[in-house]
Amino acid sequence: MQACTPAIQGQAKTGKPSDRLIAHLDMDAFFASVELLRFPQLQGLAVVVGGRSKSIIQQMQALETRFGSHEAIDAQSMPRLAQYQGRGVITTASYAARAYGIGSGMGLMKAAERCPEAILLAADFERYREYSRRFKALIRAQGLAIEDRGIDEVYIDLSHCSHRDEAITVARSLQAAIFKDTGLSCSIGLAPNKLLAKLASELEKPMGLSQLHSDSVQAVLWPLPVSRLHGVGPRTAEKLKALGLDLIGQLAKSDPASLQARFGASHGRWLIEASWGIDERPMVLASEPISISRETTLERDMHPSHDRQALSERFTALCHQLAADLQAKQRLCRSVSVKIRNDQFKTSTRDVSFAEPTDDPARIRSWAGQCLKRFVFDRRIRLLGVKATRLSPRHLAATALADALRSNHQAATDPEQLQPVAASQHALWPELEPALP
Repeated sequence: MQACTPAIQGQAKTGKPSDRLIAHLDMDAFFASVELLRFPQLQGLAVVVGGRSKSIIQQMQALETRFGSHEAIDAQSMPRLAQYQGRGVITTASYAARAYGIGSGMGLMKAAERCPEAILLAADFERYREYSRRFKALIRAQGLAIEDRGIDEVYIDLSHCSHRDEAITVARSLQAAIFKDTGLSCSIGLAPNKLLAKLASELEKPMGLSQLHSDSVQAVLWPLPVSRLHGVGPRTAEKLKALGLDLIGQLAKSDPASLQARFGASHGRWLIEASWGIDERPMVLASEPISISRETTLERDMHPSHDRQALSERFTALCHQLAADLQAKQRLCRSVSVKIRNDQFKTSTRDVSFAEPTDDPARIRSWAGQCLKRFVFDRRIRLLGVKATRLSPRHLAATALADALRSNHQAATDPEQLQPVAASQHALWPELEPALP
């Protein structure tokens, strides 16, 4: 490929004049670290969190009964990766486990080949959410504006700091306060934009505090593989590698026109800008969630007819968990969608909207059931998911209903009009679909 054009190059080197200072705070091995608080005897050991194997859960419950408490359980008695059978993936691995080349997103069976003696713990998302709320509350209590990026990370706007030394002091105080309150460590990256701040937070883990300046992009960013750019997934990385672009520096010097021809105008330009550390995205300070979802990958592919009862129980449980999430966040929904992935990895979704917002588990299950009737069940099922959208705060429910009625959304009040029920080869759990009042 040809060298980067001077126009792009000049813009990239200097960037836009900006007085922004963004911090990216990332909790260190979050799920595993929360588990180590519950099981301090596992400190320094290879620990993997992931999967929901019933046998693993039952084994841990039996051990708790036998030893009397989590802290008293003998580590040698705990489940090992070698025991696991299924298709679950690693949610988080402790740093001791990562030394064996295993980490988030890796299949548990594959991880077992690398470290069969690693201790396997089932994920406890309710516990993780509680710790997530605690560390975010500490940040907000300092009067800092944050962009919530998930259960274990946030961006923090520190542009009000008069100089970087002040920002470093704020960052250190946050690390200390979070550790004192929760017993958990976090790493923070400081930079003029979100792209570089996230990268900086990954440079020194755990409990690191790193800075990236626009003028250090070539020295720090360019020697890294392209996969380290936030937004470059495995597929994009493979495509770039096929073009001979293994490192970010190679990407920065590539021909923009060739990239845009290969990846599209928008994505191609973004790749070039990201490789030069350019990111003009604003902080998104609104904390209103746009959707809430629950899904599960089944331990084995289930047949729509033969495994009907088990599928029904799983599906109903997901709907109830989704309703509980809505209630915890004080949100109501006016749309529900269902996602199903079959044994050939084909994913399909169906959705339904309704006039009266709800967080009631029975009504969410019923509306989700309306979505089910629109699938053709001709393959075994690998994944089930339900999602609530068109969210509104609970205290605005009356206003939302009035607006819906004024808009005269007749289709939204009539599920038969909104999504006609087509005949399917396997009517899945039809008798469990109660009529809506």
